Amino acid sequence: MKQHRSIDGKIKTCTIIKEGAKWFACFSCEVNTKELESTEKSVGIDVGLENLAVLSTGEEIKNPRFFQKEQKNLVKAQRKLSELEIGSSGRKKQKKVVQKIHRRVRNKRSNFCHQTSRQIINQFQYICIEDLNIKKMMQGSYLAKSISDASWNQFCQFLTYKAAEAGRKLGVVNPAYTSQTCSQCGNCIEKKLSERTHLCMECGYKASRDLNAAQNILALGLDGLGLIPRSLRL
Repeated sequence: MKQHRSIDGKIKTCTIIKEGAKWFACFSCEVNTKELESTEKSVGIDVGLENLAVLSTGEEIKNPRFFQKEQKNLVKAQRKLSELEIGSSGRKKQKKVVQKIHRRVRNKRSNFCHQTSRQIINQFQYICIEDLNIKKMMQGSYLAKSISDASWNQFCQFLTYKAAEAGRKLGVVNPAYTSQTCSQCGNCIEKKLSERTHLCMECGYKASRDLNAAQNILALGLDGLGLIPRSLRL
């Protein structure tokens, strides 16, 4: 057995997991977490497909599309697998190749979500996100594969537990109309999904659709945390 890193805290459980041809012992430990130094910065986060996330600050976090980058290799490996005789040693070997590709994609997604969520937690005291029913969004949707590749659920889960550990405040808001409402004046402007620019005919505010949504998410999230009145727009 190879130890990948030192074990911190008190071991509570140990789970044995098999991934492909490898076995792993995963330890759950009770640790004393240390809260980060407080900051007054706040952020709203709108997740998407072109960008994994757009922040209310204007920062865009590109979607790395790990599955899409590996898709050609995966299709080739799966095609070869289907051509091999069931029960043969060659098929068993090729099955491990397919599993390895899936594992590589999964690990890259996880690492990226860990690093990105950590950067956000380190920088902001108040983090506001949407309460998305991702499982329902993926059912029967032509965007299901893209949503899965973007790892919205994992990204939001990592933000949630890291925020709790670091003493940050997380605001979770209803996603309804965050893209349609003008973040500056509150005017509602209906948009098709293909329309990527927000332009308010009432106040003249122009921004990317996702940035406008992130600013709405921030205002709603801070309101939910009791920090600003709902009427305040950024």
